Amino acid sequence: MTIPATSSTTGTSPTGSTQADQTAVDFNLFLKLLTTQIQNQDPLKPMDSTEYTQQLAQFTQVQQTVKQTSTLTDILAQLTTQNVAQASSFIGKTAQFDYAVSGLSADRPARWSYVAASPVDGLKATITDSKGRTVATSTLTPGQKGDFNWDGTLANGGKAPDGAYTLSLTGTTATGARIPVAISTSGRVDEVIGGGGAVTLGVNGAQIPVSKLIKLAS
Repeated sequence: MTIPATSSTTGTSPTGSTQADQTAVDFNLFLKLLTTQIQNQDPLKPMDSTEYTQQLAQFTQVQQTVKQTSTLTDILAQLTTQNVAQASSFIGKTAQFDYAVSGLSADRPARWSYVAASPVDGLKATITDSKGRTVATSTLTPGQKGDFNWDGTLANGGKAPDGAYTLSLTGTTATGARIPVAISTSGRVDEVIGGGGAVTLGVNGAQIPVSKLIKLAS
């Protein structure tokens, strides 16, 4: 039995605490250099107090900015963790997304639904891979709405590898006028992933932003 994964990823940039520690070290070094400069100034040409006061103020502003950034980073990480925890309840449920990307695997086809703005007389489907390359095309039965499943079969009879695929639909009238077609995808949620301040749901191998969720069913 495979246990669905729930995870949270972080980048490799320095953490807020690391930035704050480094700033403290730099600030102490700055004060030592400034003190040394004052102690060794020419008595006949003393350093203008306004100058080193400005230097101190500028460095203090930088220090405060780094601390604020550190605080915001910590808050964002906490919010992401909370969102992942909340979204974990979606695992195992069937979800529908306002999204044209669907996952394809050996045991589950890519699944889409569509609704045209008005009745169409012609409907052409184009499927592209994650690199934007066309891998399959198909002419669908004209209709204002419907479902379209793709099992990965290619024109040469081969099978497309598992992965995320994008569907685009071209709807036309009898006179050739274009009709806008809205596309959605659906599937079972297998995992929840957080990172970069966003949460995505793993559906049949495709990562879909939770913000695209429009329907959830058991």
